[in-house]
Amino acid sequence: MNKNFQFTAIIEREGDGFVSLCPELDIASQGNTIEEAKSNLKEAVEFFFEEASSKEIEQRFRQEVFITRLEVAIG
Repeated sequence: MNKNFQFTAIIEREGDGFVSLCPELDIASQGNTIEEAKSNLKEAVEFFFEEASSKEIEQRFRQEVFITRLEVAIG
């Protein structure tokens, strides 16, 4: 029986494409569009869980990741 888990996906433009990052596992991917970068990241995370040992998963997994905005005065 499969369980669904939710992870963070940070996607940013890089050149002509997009780079995606899952900070909880430090896994990255890329794509030509936002949706492709997100889909490729999902595949990379799924592959990681299929292939990684339980020890590697435990070592890489960060349970708490906080995404926030900051305001910075410049100049």
